[in-house]
Amino acid sequence: MSLPQTHQVWLLKTRPSDKSIPNEFDLTTRRTPIVEDLKDGQVLIKNTSFGNDPAQRLWMDGSIDPKRLYIEPILVGDPIRVSAMGTVVLSKSENWKEGDNVYGDGDWAEYSVLNDSGPLTGKEILIDGQSPYITNSILGLTGQTAWVGAYKEMDLRPEHTLVVSGAAGAVGSTLVQIAKKIIGVKKVIGIAGGKDKCDWVNSIGADACVDYKDPDYPKHLAELLPEYADRFFDNVGGEILDTMLPLIKRHGFVSVCGAIAGYNDDGFKLKHWGELIYNRFTIKGMLIFDHADSLDEAVRDLTKWVKDGTISNTESETVVEGKLEQVPEIYNKLFSGGNKGKLITKLIV
Repeated sequence: MSLPQTHQVWLLKTRPSDKSIPNEFDLTTRRTPIVEDLKDGQVLIKNTSFGNDPAQRLWMDGSIDPKRLYIEPILVGDPIRVSAMGTVVLSKSENWKEGDNVYGDGDWAEYSVLNDSGPLTGKEILIDGQSPYITNSILGLTGQTAWVGAYKEMDLRPEHTLVVSGAAGAVGSTLVQIAKKIIGVKKVIGIAGGKDKCDWVNSIGADACVDYKDPDYPKHLAELLPEYADRFFDNVGGEILDTMLPLIKRHGFVSVCGAIAGYNDDGFKLKHWGELIYNRFTIKGMLIFDHADSLDEAVRDLTKWVKDGTISNTESETVVEGKLEQVPEIYNKLFSGGNKGKLITKLIV
């Protein structure tokens, strides 16, 4: 296959300040790798789509000590890392051949070099009647994170009451379904932004959903939790976390998966932090990489549940088509509530 000598790549221009906006990135031209540039086990793919995740914002954040970060930071001048799907055009891999459709850690670019092994790497999985991007949504990073949260972090059980913030997001919507439809959790309450999103969260299995855009949402949450919550899975942080602290059952458990409310500002003071003392619940951060040895099991379970219709990927992706020049603009929809489920960028020429 004849490849162009150069291709376009998005680089980090400045560390994010208030919010991730396009002028903090530079679109530049770089030499396209040739087969001699690849190491054993690597391939070059032509990117066809990107998964968008709030965690990318942290990787660009210069205020975090790199030694404290769980992954290599994206430095000024570096390509923006992303979960990428694409077609292999050059291969030095025994597992992936030219023409294979694969996914892994790529870049905001026309072409990416991928390793053929790793916890979030593999060949495209196709399921009849499902989205072609399912490998990068409910079967990928976000679905696996929900599985890990349910089984490895929170030890969800049928007798529990569970609250999920960011319930209309990619991780939250999958967790709602696993909790209710697989584990049979007694009560699952979602928190999402807007009536339409709450209606959707209810349609996929939640017993109730609270709209955080309603000024009275703390009251509504309290009314739904007369005996408090055994488990709280938090994708948001900030005010919503603070609102939930007085609603956690004594000796309960809070799994902190994300803090998107604070990614683009100076943080938030928790007024109810004392609840942690009074009611002795546990708050624990979670990362999918701590459970790398369980992710094959997660994918097997998720694939089975989607195939047999127990959980649904229908409508749980927001696919936005755009040229490479529009990638940062599409990514920024994560922070304005512009997506339902997994936000996917479909590249168009």
